[in-house]
Parts: sequence; C-alpha cells; structure tokens
Amino acid sequence: MNLRGIQESVGSRMTRRGFVQVGYSGLLGMSLPGLLAARAGAAGLAGTGTTGKAKSVIVILLSGGLGQHDSFDMKPEAPDTIRGEFKPIQTAVPGVHFCEHLPRLAARADQLAVVRSMSHPEGNHLVAVHRVLTGHPSNPRGASDLDRVASRDDFPCYGAVLNHLRSRNDGVPNGVSLPLRLVEGPLTWPGQDGGFLGPRNDPWQLRLDPNRPEVRDDSLTLPEGLDSQRLHLRRHLLGQTSVSGPNDPFLDQQDAALAMLCNGKVGTALDLDREDPRLADRYGKHVFGRSLLIARRLVEIGVPVIQATMGIVQTWDTHVSNFPRLKDELLPALDRAVSALLDDLKLRGLLDETLVVMLGEFGRTPRVHELTPGAVPGRDHWPAVFPAVFAGAGVVGGQMIGRSDKIGAYAVTKTFGPPDLAATVYKALGVDPATELRDRLGRPLQLCSGDVIDPLYSAVDV
Repeated sequence: MNLRGIQESVGSRMTRRGFVQVGYSGLLGMSLPGLLAARAGAAGLAGTGTTGKAKSVIVILLSGGLGQHDSFDMKPEAPDTIRGEFKPIQTAVPGVHFCEHLPRLAARADQLAVVRSMSHPEGNHLVAVHRVLTGHPSNPRGASDLDRVASRDDFPCYGAVLNHLRSRNDGVPNGVSLPLRLVEGPLTWPGQDGGFLGPRNDPWQLRLDPNRPEVRDDSLTLPEGLDSQRLHLRRHLLGQTSVSGPNDPFLDQQDAALAMLCNGKVGTALDLDREDPRLADRYGKHVFGRSLLIARRLVEIGVPVIQATMGIVQTWDTHVSNFPRLKDELLPALDRAVSALLDDLKLRGLLDETLVVMLGEFGRTPRVHELTPGAVPGRDHWPAVFPAVFAGAGVVGGQMIGRSDKIGAYAVTKTFGPPDLAATVYKALGVDPATELRDRLGRPLQLCSGDVIDPLYSAVDV
C-alpha cells in the first residue's frame, strides 16, 4: 500500500467537490478514530487469545539468497571449489566461526541464534519469497513458476495477517515494508501484501532511493498549508457529502492513511533529521543502514511487523562475481547495519521485546562455478539448506542450531522450513498458529502448519 497517491488525493484536491468524488462512509459527525474503532469492532479480534514475548518483529530479507558457505556455515575443510575464497574468524562464542567479512556480527554472536538447517523445495525466487514471507507455497497460475507474480490469491504476509486479526485505530500500521517492493521489470514479487485478505490489509510500502539513501520518503508529510486540525474538520465535511457505503476497500485504505497523517507518529519516525547523526553513521550511509535505522524507529512507535528488504532480487543473487560483490559491497554494509540495529535496540531496552530475523529466500550452491566461460565465479540457487539468524524477544543467543553436511549441501540434523519460521513469528507476537483464515471463496485455511523452532528458546540443539 503506497501513501503517496492517497496523500495527493486528500491534499492537493482537498475541496468540497473532491470530497464528493472521493466519498466516505456516511457516518455523520464521527471522528476518524471513532470510525476506525467501529470498523475494527465489526471485524472482530480473532487470534488474540495468547500473548507473545515480542511486541515487534523485524524481518530482514536478503533478497536473492545469501550463500551459507560465505556467511554463517563455512566449510574451511572442504575443497577450494566448495569453501570459496573467504576465511572463517572466531566469534564471541568459543568454537563458533563466521565469515571474515562479518566481524561486527561475529563480535555479537553471543546475542545470535543461527539456524543452519533451514530448507524448502523451491529454487525459484518468486515462489521461494512467497514461502519465506508467508509460510505457505504459492498457487500455480501459469505454465511455469515465472508466472507466479503477486496475486490476490496469495497467502497474506505476516503484517497483513496481524492487521486482519488485530485491526487498530491509532494511526500506527500493523505492517510496514521498506525500502522497496520487490520488483524486477514488470514482475511484482509475491508474499508481501494482504493476498486473499485484500488491499485493506496490505502493509504500508515505504520507499528509499538506493542511489540517494539520505532522501526520506515524505509521503506522510501533510501538504503545505494543511495541518491535522484542518484535515480533521474536512473529514466531517467528507462524511456529510458521501454517497459511498461502508466496507469499501479504497475507503478503508484512505481511512488508515488519514489516521496516520493525523497521528503523525509514523511521519516523525521516518524523519531521520531528528536522529543523532553519529548514530545514523553507525548504521551506515547506505540503503541497508537507513532501512534498519527506520526499522528501529518504527519499533519505538509500536509497529508490530517490519519487513526490511536488503536490496532487490539481483542484490544477493550472486551467480556471477560472488566473492567480489560480497566482499566489497554486500557483507560489510550488512554487517555494519545489523550490528548497529542490535546495539541500538539493546541500548534502548527494546531487544527483549523485538524479534529480529534475518535470512534469504534460499542459500547458494555448494560448488563455485563459472556461469559462462571466463566469467567471474559465482554460486547458484540452493534451497536444500541455508541459514537464518535470530535475536531478541527471548531467543537464547550464542548457539548454532542444526548442522549441514561436510560440503554444506544438505542438513544432517532436523530441518526447519518456512512453516516453522511462520509459527515462530506468529507465536512470538501472541497469535495462535492454528488460527483459521478464510480465503476469497470462504474456504477455511489454517494460518500455519509448522511448529515453533523451540531450540531458539531452550538452547537444546536438535
């Protein structure tokens, strides 16, 4: 869901005629919070019977797939065509080694739990992203997996589910996705919106320019000359001139957008000019750093689900130039930004109530190869085994969960998949994984079929 178009509708065309054209619910004299509360009451608050440890979850998606051999599951004893060019370094946990280009995370390994036996069957970006961000396979929609672009038949993402189950009326969204929607050419990557729950549950899509990360998304800034009091008064006028009925998806989106504009918390969170420049520098002056700094600020205002995508699909998709790209561009920026996030959350007393999850949609092939003769070597897609990193919200740090074989190709211990990841995220947020949803045809679907990754909390390896 993008605020800019809605903002322009309510800002640049804020006239009586514009209100008549846009329409409203017709609830005369009701304030915006009152209206949203009424709608939330009508929708119900299913799935809120349990309370989890986490108030927020930050999902850091390494879009394209980070190789296990070049990060958290190195194989220094394997042949050079397997182990690659990087060397392992000792972490803060005796006997545990990370890649030499992740020194900051290595120094904080006592806060991290690394699951080294994540696995699923999908080697295609589209379907793998959907699995990782929803816990469910995507539905076939064409002759090949390349046809499985985003659809309203998709299973909803974490933030969308939470919004459906726990609608709120305070102008703070249940889900935010940043910095960019996963797009490559005409393809929109699935698993990042409300899917069959509809657009009213889409997370807010915030945008940062990868080439100008210092420029903020100003879509939550009121137009010049319009303050929240005037906007509130005009909402009453809109209600009196409406001919639209309730439960209109566009109106639901507009209501939420205007609530955010009136509240101002989200806009303030996005204004990095309010942040200490020295702290911003610790995150890094790049899109990774800016994204995770914004993620921390969104946690502070109470956003429950934040997806921070570290790049678009090509970013970690290192079929070519795997080692130069990781060494010079990707791993140092990630290492700096994620370490700063962990330190920042801990210093503010937020890490104990924020679950941080970092993973790609799959791993990379054990064998290093040349995609074409003479090309700089790389690694291809490999979903059979890959790592996921967890921290905060009761996670016991300093442990490695699960193991892969001698060449990092397959797990030799129990595997965990996207359904287990989803169960872990939902349980942390206090949502029962067995909660029932209804698709667009009214068919009952269980929210999640997986099991919570218990070793994260028990420190008992499997």
